[in-house]
This record gives sequence, structure tokens and C-alpha cells, in this order.
Amino acid sequence: MTTADISVVIPTFNRSALLRHALKNLLEQDASGCSVEIIVVDNNSTDDTRDVVEWLARSSGARVVYLKEERQGNSYAKNTGIQRASGPIIAFTDDDVRVANDWIRAIMETFAAYPGISFIGGKVLPAWDSDEPTWLTREGWAPLGAVDYGPEPFEISGPDPRSLLAGNLAVRRAAFDRAGLFAPNLQRVKGGIGSLEDHELVTRFCRAGERGMYVPTLTAMTSVETERLTKSYHRRWHHGHGRFYALLRDPEWERTNRSVLGAPAHVYRQVASSAVGWLGETLRRRPERAFEHESQFRFLLGFLRQRIGSRQVKSADTGQSSARRSTTTSA
Repeated sequence: MTTADISVVIPTFNRSALLRHALKNLLEQDASGCSVEIIVVDNNSTDDTRDVVEWLARSSGARVVYLKEERQGNSYAKNTGIQRASGPIIAFTDDDVRVANDWIRAIMETFAAYPGISFIGGKVLPAWDSDEPTWLTREGWAPLGAVDYGPEPFEISGPDPRSLLAGNLAVRRAAFDRAGLFAPNLQRVKGGIGSLEDHELVTRFCRAGERGMYVPTLTAMTSVETERLTKSYHRRWHHGHGRFYALLRDPEWERTNRSVLGAPAHVYRQVASSAVGWLGETLRRRPERAFEHESQFRFLLGFLRQRIGSRQVKSADTGQSSARRSTTTSA
């Protein structure tokens, strides 16, 4: 197998129309002479995803690889792409994302300029399909799969780093070899929302001593479906995000002298604070600020429900095990 300079991995599930545009976007890249392979990982699609990929591969003459990953989940799909990739640099984008025309060239130039950097990422800006809601602030973009940390580059490192999105992320293969791949227990599965596999990967990299960089000129646009512009979607996303965060067990978040029902005591204080803030901003007729507090409240509620539910399941399993032991002893 011929080695590429850079491998681009795109996980996809039942979005062949969006995927077609994403692939055309990549095939039109100004790659400045570097060898590029594009790896599409089909995560059990039932539409014409395979036909779209194979047709574009034939018609373009580019190095486009189709893979099938039957284990359902975004981390599984990305990990399969990583294992198949031949390049020393592996870039990630999504089927609903359009990267800038100089995206690949910018990735290669950044890594060349900063040899001590293991991973880079940049802006993922929303491409609005309809008018932006007045209640949606820039701080509330996470459910859209969008991020913008401003116009200045900065290093990402240490125990509590800024997160990057795999819709616009590139990693040296050596970092995966040292720190591991995407975590399946925190992944998005089908239409699941609020997952944390991207955040967990970047955090794990940094805590393992890897250094990254936010590169604001490395830009991408994500399609924002109408459903994502509703408060009901954002409420569900924040609740799901809280459940995933409970599974993450971030040591910075978990650092506490006291826990209640399996959750740090400070979470209960934050629940009360966000509820008071939500009510106060509602009474002041400031809906944008009220929704920020409500979103935090729903995140914390999701966190608590996951922790308390897990504790109850564990207690039930322990009780069943004890009952089995007692029965065996009696027998």
C-alpha cells in the first residue's frame, strides 16, 4: 500500500446527500502537491452511501477508500479509519461539514511549522439553513457542532484544555500510538446527542503530555438543520451531554471532599444556583440569559440522573449477587 502524506477520515451514517457534497469539497482541495487519501467509514448506512463513494472515486480518479464498520458508533467508525490510514497525519471531518479550500494545505503547513505539536483544530462555523434564533448565543453553539474561540491562535495543553471538534481536527499518528484512540463508551451512536468522544480524546492527549494548537485560520462550516434551532433539541442535547459527562468521570470535576448518591456535592449546589438564575432571568424578561441558566440546569440534571441511576443499578446487582451467594451457601 502506498503511503499518503495525509489521510482524511470521514465517518458517515445514512446521509449520502450531505456526504456527496463533503467529498466533492475535499476533492477540490488545494493540496499543494501532497499525497492525500480520503477514507469514508460507513457505519451501517441503509441508503446509497457506498454507491456515492465508489462513483466519486471512479469519476475523480482520486484515492478514495470505502470501509464498512458494523459496530454502531462514531468512535468505532473513526477508529477503523485510523487503523486503515497510511498517512503520518490523520485529519477528521464530518459528512455535514465543508472545509475551506486550503484546509489540507493549512494542516500540512501548520504541522511543518510546529514540529512539537501533536494535534491541531480550528473553527467550525454554523451554516444557517434558516434564520438564527434570537435566544441562541455564541456560547450556546455546542449543540450545533460548532466552535469559535476567536481570531488568535493558542496552545492547547495541561490538565484542563480547551476542547476541539472532530469536524475540523488533525492529529499526528504517533499521538494515537502513544495515547490511544477515540473512546467508544462516550461516542455518538446513530442519532444520539451530547456525546463527548472528541473532548475526551483531546483531554487524554493533553494529560498524557501531548501538545495541541487552536488554529483560527483552519476553518470549516457545518450544516445546521432546522431541528437544531429549536429549544427542545437544545434541552435534549444538554441533558444528554450531562449523562455523558457523568460517564467521563473527569478528575478535575470529580475533585471533592464529599459526594452524595455517587455525585460530587458541588453538583447539587450548582443545580440550585442554575435554577435560581433561570428563574431570576425569566422574571427580568431576559430570555437569552434565562436559557443559558436553563441549559446548565438540564446538563446538571442529566449528570445526576446518570450517576444516581448507575448507583441504583450497581446496588441491585450487588443485592442479586449476595442473594445468589446466600442460596449457594444454604444449598
